[in-house]
Amino acid sequence: MINVAVLGCGGIARTMAQTLRGMAARDQSVCLYAAAARDEARAKAFAEEEGFQKAYGSYEEMLKDDGVQLVYVATPHSHHAEHVKLCLEYGRPVLCEKAFTGNARQAREVLALAKEKKVFITEAIWTRYMPSRTMINDLIAAGEIGQPIRLTANLGYAIADKERMYRPDLAGGALLDLGVYVLNFASMVFGDEVEQMESVVKIYDTGVDKWEDITLSYKDGKSAHLTAVCDCATDRNCVVYGTDGCLKVDNVNNPQIIKIYKDPTSDTPTRIIPVPEQITGYEYEVYSCIRALEKGELECPEMPHAETILIMERMDQLRRDWGMVYPFD
Repeated sequence: MINVAVLGCGGIARTMAQTLRGMAARDQSVCLYAAAARDEARAKAFAEEEGFQKAYGSYEEMLKDDGVQLVYVATPHSHHAEHVKLCLEYGRPVLCEKAFTGNARQAREVLALAKEKKVFITEAIWTRYMPSRTMINDLIAAGEIGQPIRLTANLGYAIADKERMYRPDLAGGALLDLGVYVLNFASMVFGDEVEQMESVVKIYDTGVDKWEDITLSYKDGKSAHLTAVCDCATDRNCVVYGTDGCLKVDNVNNPQIIKIYKDPTSDTPTRIIPVPEQITGYEYEVYSCIRALEKGELECPEMPHAETILIMERMDQLRRDWGMVYPFD
């Protein structure tokens, strides 16, 4: 059993708490050990409501606790680098929520510190750890749709009025919150040999992105067409088109159903493959951390450090193309 602590007590931390409770009930693999916030009353309320054993009114105080064996960083993107470095300085293994940091420079600094300290760290981009990732790639590798050629993926929610979405100082915008998922989907399916990247963007009055359309052209002739929006909900579908059909995924953010079509114009799939039932979907990243820690590894194979940096660099390039700057850049 591993003692998990949560740094930050917002909404996403509550989803992780639900996940940990489910894991504890299923196989006793985790202990909901501690929660920390900058406000002690908030931390205590969170810990009591979510079932954590301890509550701390400062991050430093929690990280001094030698019972902490894995820290889930659940603060805004803009604060990830600062908070992850704090964890590393105390020698605490880290599972850091996506986007890993605000920019690639911060990511490289964080990972260099982790390497120096010999402390485990990984990015909590949950779709990288899900069984659906392997299932999709295995179906394509088996020739179910022939040679894959084109890919489309979209992700959108009506969250434009959320403070974290429009404030530059919080690393706001659709890209780091939503675009990171479609970029990762393309990377998982088509790899990283991108020859050209083009995009169209709509910028808030505050200077961050409201939506973007991104096209990736690959050296082998494939292309990926990606959309992320925060001013309306979308169907979140992904489609991989091949020379002998297509593969459709119902939700880029959390796949539940994979469908194979021999005729892409048909409404009737030739195969329907359900994804295994889950607690929340977050459990796979936690289980991966447990396996890595047990083996003494410093990263997870599902999301290697090099891949985290590559995705951050890609998002940096998009922001440069748009003239979009965060205060900490």
